[in-house]
Amino acid sequence: MKAAQFNEYGGLEVVRVVEIDEPHVGPGQVRILVRAAGVNPSDWKRRDGRYRDFEDVIFPAGFGVEASGIVDEIGEGVLNVSIGDAVFGFGENTMAQYALLTHWAHKPDDMSFEVASGLPVVIDTATRALDEVDIESGQTLLVSGAAGGIGSAVVQLARLRGIIVIGTASTPKHDYLRDLGALPTTYGPGLAERVKELAPNGVDAALDLAGSGVIPELIAIVGNAARVLSVADFSAEEYGAKFSHGPPKNPELIFADVARLCSEGLFRLHVEQTFPLEQTALAQDVSARGRVMGKLVISLD
Repeated sequence: MKAAQFNEYGGLEVVRVVEIDEPHVGPGQVRILVRAAGVNPSDWKRRDGRYRDFEDVIFPAGFGVEASGIVDEIGEGVLNVSIGDAVFGFGENTMAQYALLTHWAHKPDDMSFEVASGLPVVIDTATRALDEVDIESGQTLLVSGAAGGIGSAVVQLARLRGIIVIGTASTPKHDYLRDLGALPTTYGPGLAERVKELAPNGVDAALDLAGSGVIPELIAIVGNAARVLSVADFSAEEYGAKFSHGPPKNPELIFADVARLCSEGLFRLHVEQTFPLEQTALAQDVSARGRVMGKLVISLD
């Protein structure tokens, strides 16, 4: 089967699409014929070695931690799925023609495989971040990097919880944020003043989703480091803020819930661009530039 891999740390030049043996299920796993796989910043950050101090990578290594597709093998102990079912969820090396999933949910018939493949990471991360930052209905949340995949999920889930959201993004993305239910503003110098105009009574908590070095500024705006959380800046705890990371908690329940919300028209994921497997390197390059609205997806349809 074809799969995207890398044999050493490096830039885009180390990304290869190669022929490898198909994986087969172990206990508690399902194998899918992959229809689409979500692209995440972790793909290129792992490739260029940013995680090497705390994560062992065995070469050759694959890409991708989320996908959607059709179940064609079922492991021992798996009872809630059948051969031929359309599912989406977490797995390993999902940018390939076949992949093993460890956590999954059924894909609704009215959801595309592309959208389904981009949901697991953003919905799990957004749910965890909102839970850990401890914000309640009626309070105001500042989201730095609100137009990306995780940001789009945070805004919508927060609004469903009755939370007021101020989101930072470049000006061309402000209509997109308004449509999701956020009050948009730009990032950069003068953020505190712009936020004050939008929230005269202050901000109760803040999330850093972009890892752009704004933790001290967010703490100053909120006035309490314990109410600031990052999913992207490993230095957050050095300032007294929180850093959120996995492993996922009850992902199957979260996936099933977002599938229901999507079918009811209460949640949506914007897929900005799709790429064939052979353009995995290009997809990572677009992701690394940091201007994506919603998600990028590798399509194997």
